[in-house]
Amino acid sequence: MSGNKKVPVGVQTALAAKKPQNMWATIKRLAGYMKKSSLLIAFTIITAVAGTVMQVYSPKMLGSATTVIFDGVRQNTGIDFNRLGTILLIVAALYGSVFIATFLQQRLMVLVSQKITYALRNELKAKMNKVPVSYFDKNTNGALMSVAVNDIENIVTNLQQSLTELISSVVLIAGISWIMFSINLTLALVTCVMIPCGFLLMKIFTPVIKKNTKSYFKFMSELNGQVEETYQGISVVKSFNGEESATRQFAQINAEMYKTGWISKFFSGVMFHLIAFVYNIIYVVIAVIGAVHVISGTILIGDMQAFLQYSTQFSLPFTKFMQLWGNILSAIASAERVFDMLDAEEMVEYKNEFPNNDADTAKVVFDHMKFGYTDEPLMKDFSMEVSEGQMIAIVGHTGAGKTTLINLLERFYEIQDGGIRIDGIDIRNTGRQALRQRIGMVLQDAWLFSGTIYDNIRYGNENATKEQIYTAAKAAYADDFITKLPDGYSTILNEDADNISQGQRQLITIARAFVSNPEILILDEATSNVDSRTELIIQSAMKRLLKGRTSFVVAHRLSTIYDADRILVMDRGDIVETGNHKELLAMGGVYADIYNSQFAQASA
Repeated sequence: MSGNKKVPVGVQTALAAKKPQNMWATIKRLAGYMKKSSLLIAFTIITAVAGTVMQVYSPKMLGSATTVIFDGVRQNTGIDFNRLGTILLIVAALYGSVFIATFLQQRLMVLVSQKITYALRNELKAKMNKVPVSYFDKNTNGALMSVAVNDIENIVTNLQQSLTELISSVVLIAGISWIMFSINLTLALVTCVMIPCGFLLMKIFTPVIKKNTKSYFKFMSELNGQVEETYQGISVVKSFNGEESATRQFAQINAEMYKTGWISKFFSGVMFHLIAFVYNIIYVVIAVIGAVHVISGTILIGDMQAFLQYSTQFSLPFTKFMQLWGNILSAIASAERVFDMLDAEEMVEYKNEFPNNDADTAKVVFDHMKFGYTDEPLMKDFSMEVSEGQMIAIVGHTGAGKTTLINLLERFYEIQDGGIRIDGIDIRNTGRQALRQRIGMVLQDAWLFSGTIYDNIRYGNENATKEQIYTAAKAAYADDFITKLPDGYSTILNEDADNISQGQRQLITIARAFVSNPEILILDEATSNVDSRTELIIQSAMKRLLKGRTSFVVAHRLSTIYDADRILVMDRGDIVETGNHKELLAMGGVYADIYNSQFAQASA
């Protein structure tokens, strides 16, 4: 049984289809995660300021050294090596301090960015536990995994690279501007022409870069989904000669991903090189004007040398910023997708908002229930009472509403009207965790996770003792095959648990249900994919599990429900027939048609 509906690969999911948030709002929200690292960031800023101030002062000192040499040669008085040596020692100390400050700044920003992404991963994981099942219906696994892995990794990478550059660049520009204006006003104003030129080019190229970066990550999600689905169903793909179709579909999405990625990187590069070209022209203009001032004696040659260095340093932060702008946009696009997931609507928890009924004598009551996956209702007025210890079998053609009924009992989806009560209490007045502790499930698809057999059984009850685990395995007839394995209960199951048989996987899930000791049991046909001998073992284990419990059995093969206390025949979300096996056969209705069709297939 599965409530999830597969979304075709290539179809834009709800997650990918959302319009991007305002860029500055996203930056502001991302900056909010830095508050927890405010001390580290403050120390980083102090380090950046100190390092940048020393970096700014270094060219001025080198210019002084040049002036000492030039004056000594020009005046024919000899070079003052004592003064020159002192200046060079100061310069060496400054460069050494800049190196230490830069190293500390980078290491601190690594810590900050890792803390931010650590918090995002935790929030994202917690969020996925709070969203309704319908959210997973609307978004492919590939899209969700891409956000959780690729987008968050993209954020951390760009935060580490970009934030340190931004901090140091702001301080560098401020310090250099102050010194340049103190040297010569005209040259400083010419240098400042770089700023509007750079921002004009950014304004021109940013929209196309951002648009294609967003598309790149959307296609990455689709590509992940296509690869995951193909690998999961590789045997089906090969059986139906679908390799060529899968390859063609992969190539199509990959081509779109290549196209958007190439365009994004291409225009980022074009923007960077155009800005560098403009800066080089301005540098030449500064050199020409500066030469005139040196010849006229209005600027010392050492100051001119320092100014040329400052003009290069002045352009460097802008050049780096333009170069990093594409990466920043990429990080923002990833942050938008992460925030889209974090802002998804959560499952609603109610607090006694719905009427209970202490007069209920039944264990489970479906009271005039109405539900639909869309605006078109599937169940319009569904009512049923189930007594304590009864086994209720649910049958019907595909799409009749069998799985829907189970999904509503588990509160995977919320009903639109009416109520579902257990022991007289509306299940919406009970927390989901408390509700599901009372309900156990054994599904047709035996889901096991990578880990030991022991841990997979204990998953039904994390507080179970070893004795309870072994007792549950024996009750499920699983102990016999487990103890014969080389590592017994410590046997590691791989990702798909295909290192044991389908029947053995199913027995482990039954043992897991035993150890959870539920009041209410939900069974989806668990024997359809096994041989006859294993089927008998599984049926025996399930009979043990059902004993003394209220149970709902979704039946695909009618031979497994002959002993049910009541059989519900569903069609289009409503009960069309009810009774035991003999009564329903005597009616000659829908149940009889299903039975006769299965009997005819078995005879054939």
